Amino acid sequence: MTQPRSFRYVGTRPIRQDGAEKVTGRANFGADLSFPGMLWGRVLRSPHAHAKVVSIDTSAASEIPGVKAIVTSADLPEQRPGGDPTDMYDLTRNILAREKVLYEGHPIAAVAATSREIADRAVAAIQVEYELLEPVLDLDRAIAPDAPILHAELRCAGSDPKPEGPTNVASRILIERGDVERAFADADVVIEREFTTPTVHQGYIEPFACVARTTEDGQSTLWCCTQGPFTVRSLCAALLRIETSKIKVIPSEIGGGFGGKTTVYQEPLALLLSRKSGRAVKMVMTRQEVFRATGPASASRIRVKLGAKRDGTLTAAEASLAYEAGAFKGSPVVAGAMAMFAMYDLPSVRIEGFDVVTNKPKVNAYRAPGAPMATFASESVVDELAASLEMDPIEFRLKNAVRQGSVAVYGPKLKAVGLVECLEALRDSEHYRTPLSENQGRGIACGFWFNGNMQSSAQIHVNEDGTATVVSGCPDIGGSRASLALMAAEELGIPVEQIRPIVADTETIGYNDGTGGSRVTYATGTAVIEAARDIVLQLRQRAAAFWDTQLENVGYEDGKAIPLGDAAENQQPLPLSTLARRAARMGGPIVGRSTWTARGNGPSFAAHLVDVEVDPETGRVEVLRYTAAQDAGKAIHPSYVEGQYQGGAVQGIGWALNEAYFYDAEGHLQNASFLDYRMPVASDLPMIDTIVVEVPNPNHPYGVRGVGETSIVPPLAAVANAVQAATGIRFVDLPMSPPAVLAAIDRTRG
Repeated sequence: MTQPRSFRYVGTRPIRQDGAEKVTGRANFGADLSFPGMLWGRVLRSPHAHAKVVSIDTSAASEIPGVKAIVTSADLPEQRPGGDPTDMYDLTRNILAREKVLYEGHPIAAVAATSREIADRAVAAIQVEYELLEPVLDLDRAIAPDAPILHAELRCAGSDPKPEGPTNVASRILIERGDVERAFADADVVIEREFTTPTVHQGYIEPFACVARTTEDGQSTLWCCTQGPFTVRSLCAALLRIETSKIKVIPSEIGGGFGGKTTVYQEPLALLLSRKSGRAVKMVMTRQEVFRATGPASASRIRVKLGAKRDGTLTAAEASLAYEAGAFKGSPVVAGAMAMFAMYDLPSVRIEGFDVVTNKPKVNAYRAPGAPMATFASESVVDELAASLEMDPIEFRLKNAVRQGSVAVYGPKLKAVGLVECLEALRDSEHYRTPLSENQGRGIACGFWFNGNMQSSAQIHVNEDGTATVVSGCPDIGGSRASLALMAAEELGIPVEQIRPIVADTETIGYNDGTGGSRVTYATGTAVIEAARDIVLQLRQRAAAFWDTQLENVGYEDGKAIPLGDAAENQQPLPLSTLARRAARMGGPIVGRSTWTARGNGPSFAAHLVDVEVDPETGRVEVLRYTAAQDAGKAIHPSYVEGQYQGGAVQGIGWALNEAYFYDAEGHLQNASFLDYRMPVASDLPMIDTIVVEVPNPNHPYGVRGVGETSIVPPLAAVANAVQAATGIRFVDLPMSPPAVLAAIDRTRG
């Protein structure tokens, strides 16, 4: 797409098709399904963060009346080490511990029984003998020369130089271009700082839940809340060594995921228990299990060094990032390294990153995984550079911002991007001109995310009355049903109210990668557009046959086949509804199909502006006002685009001010509940203002960019920059909780 186009339905704000069921409570989520004779599954979890498993005795549990099946790691096929993109050797050990337990909450065994109470009794009756080991709970201890080694077989992969022999450093990556040393020597101002961020959780409201049922022919069906039913099917088939065709996955409605529901935890266990017992098995995690044993976001330690000329031109950037992977390798350090300076046109850059294992749960994606922590560090130093040069922080960023034609830090030459427009929108906003009072401060920060592409398929079925059904395999988290329906309506020329979008199971639709990476409206939306165009072609062909003319003499506008050329002399337009009614006599059912693997994606940029007030007596930071500007390319459903901006901002504010995992010295999580894990609620926040910037993405037919992840990237730094402006104190460790802020203020008082 090179020129903006006008739209009839895209860009409007219809009520979402699944809205009524959700607000009335009729929608079925993961824990809502039950079957007659169903068993309850429960998991025995390790009370220790690091220990050898000497023995497991399930005999007492198996004798309890009502216990129908017990599984341990002996029931899971052994896997070979390695593998891309998913290491099944690690994954099978995360599902059920084998030689060692590696975090508090690590699954040891699973039980299926006729009631939840009996299952809990059986879990308590399983005897496990442990040999306790010292837990490795932070990055400093993990890389110390005398650190306990979590995995004797682990060797550091990636770029040299790297550790020799057994190590807790799983990999090292290096991004480098230009002459960094000379570029720093040419700088008039150089600032270097180190930053830390804690382990945080996505905080989705719905816990993991699933029901597995296996029939006598060995066919298994799995109902679960997931961001990717095809991913669940693939992983379970590989873990259990079952043919893919033997597992059907039906996604329920999903009560949040934010990247955290892109893998499997209890789903393979439910399948195992069902296959072993011959009964349906239901498993629902408690909130404590969610916190202790599912994938949070990495803790990090990041060093940043930036240099600039007196006129504000950035000359060089250097960074070192260490990210906690948790118990098994695979932190998002690569994405963090690629994203941290992506907003700026830098000639000389050097970034190294380290993936480090610790005795915490294996991390998982959290909305732009890796980028918020890296950007907290880089944008804090950018702000400090602007202040040292006495430049307006927005003007400093505008001077160095990437534009079309800039070569991104992570490699490619950028096409049309909207960072400049986002910054200009904030600069010109009423918010930026509003004066502040004592103890108040204003912060700005930019952010970037790649946005995903991957594989998608879609179908559109035209019904006999001319309405249509859009079928995709991507669970709807942020309103994708509505966006897909709008794009189908645009192509078919019928009102969006006449289109029913559904999320199908793994046997009903072709393969789709999961809902993640901000890819669904972009990638699956393209598949829907192509499927609709397939239908339009079929309609034109049928009209051409009906009119006895050539295809080029038939157009399609506003839901009608239009006669052109010679055909226009004596024929009337044929509405879609008429063609649908005559389908049986004009070629049969009308079905459009498309499969698509995106080759480009359309990176997304954002700029956030925040005002805070800091209470010098308590250290409490109150967010007074917040504006998020972000390039959507084209906002298909503006309300849900704005909601994504607001949701990301809120999660980032929580990360900046309060959220963190707290462990004791033995590796026991101390705040595994929403009472103690402090997330923002409505009363903590102002209304989040949004500015939807639209710079069309040339890789999408309508110019769409993914919007779901970029919005969480700037808030950590924006809030930190605002707190610095209010207090004069540069905070480099998150969260900026009241005790931390008050302690820093007290230190300045002497």
